[in-house]
Amino acid sequence: MTKAGRLLLTALALFCCAILPAHAGVADTPGENLEISLITYGPGDIYWERFGHDAIELRDTASGEEVDFNYGVFNFDEKNFFFNFARGQMHYLIDAEPTTDEENFYVQAGRSVTKQKLNLTSQQAAALRDFLLWNLRPENATYNYDYYVDNCTTRVRDALDRALDGVIKARLTKLPGGMTYRQQTVRLMSAQPWLMLILDLGLGPYADQPLNAWQESFLPEELQKNLRSVAVADGHGGAQPLVQNEALLSPNRLAAPPSTPPDLRIPLAIAGLVFAALIIATWRYARLAYALLGSVFLLATGLAGLVMLILWTLTAHHSAWANANLLLFNPLAFALLRAPWRARSNIISPRFANYVLLLQLIALLFALLMHLLPGVVQQNQPWIMFALPCWLALAWSLRQKQV
Repeated sequence: MTKAGRLLLTALALFCCAILPAHAGVADTPGENLEISLITYGPGDIYWERFGHDAIELRDTASGEEVDFNYGVFNFDEKNFFFNFARGQMHYLIDAEPTTDEENFYVQAGRSVTKQKLNLTSQQAAALRDFLLWNLRPENATYNYDYYVDNCTTRVRDALDRALDGVIKARLTKLPGGMTYRQQTVRLMSAQPWLMLILDLGLGPYADQPLNAWQESFLPEELQKNLRSVAVADGHGGAQPLVQNEALLSPNRLAAPPSTPPDLRIPLAIAGLVFAALIIATWRYARLAYALLGSVFLLATGLAGLVMLILWTLTAHHSAWANANLLLFNPLAFALLRAPWRARSNIISPRFANYVLLLQLIALLFALLMHLLPGVVQQNQPWIMFALPCWLALAWSLRQKQV
């Protein structure tokens, strides 16, 4: 059965619970019998699991029924799913299923499971339950997913904050975040180096803006940590922690992501210098290898620039807009594809190719100078350190007198 089919069956079951007075369960129990918890699942091994996951657990203390509500469901059978994914118009769903079924999946996968029991009043618990059941209806279940501002964790965060009349947001917006979107992405994806590099290359200045704790709570582990600092009214004129207690239900059995993001500047600078040295050496001693290396670099550069340009102009992936890496890798490289082969055959490049090369060198200089200007947000120094020696070596070789 597909996730969408299971969603409909779950919604029908919960609806039936609500209309049968003789049945006690989370759908119709009084608010004072509801126990609310945040369940946080650690990162997994597969790349789409690296950010972790979470859910809101509703437990009826009278019947013992426990249901997990999570916002991380998508349907591959949806019409134009992959096209919508490419355009940045991904449709996700809320789902509900018995806590035991949900948690067993993560335990078997070796991912940690942490439960934070939350201090909500009976009115707040009932309001949260009613909102989640309303959200579970098929006509309300779908939302437009965004990696950073509207994902499975921000939906959980917002649902809890809604039930608490904005207490969570009021607190967390006053606290600074620890990292940027880019740093968190690179940190969590570091187990897949090539994918990490592709994501870092494709992220624009949006990913480097300073975050507060509310924004950084787009990650399950950050929301789990930040809720510990939130206090709510205790009903007697005082305050009490929102998190009543916290328990590790199942430990992590997988390799944990690093606590800090890797510094990509030195590795990419070394890679750029090595490639530049290869360009120079092959131009001197192995012209066929030189032509192949130059063509591969120019083709990869042009394709990377084309993808970044499409992401900026034709998609809703706003975290990739206005990417300064377009100054380093852009479709103009396609106009130079024949230049290394001309150089190999001692044929002078046409004037147009020389102008394109000059324009690219100016773009490199501008990308370098941008970091000396105030207010520059995008942190793309690693890619500048990679691209600069590569382009300089290629430009040097193309301007040499043939012998």
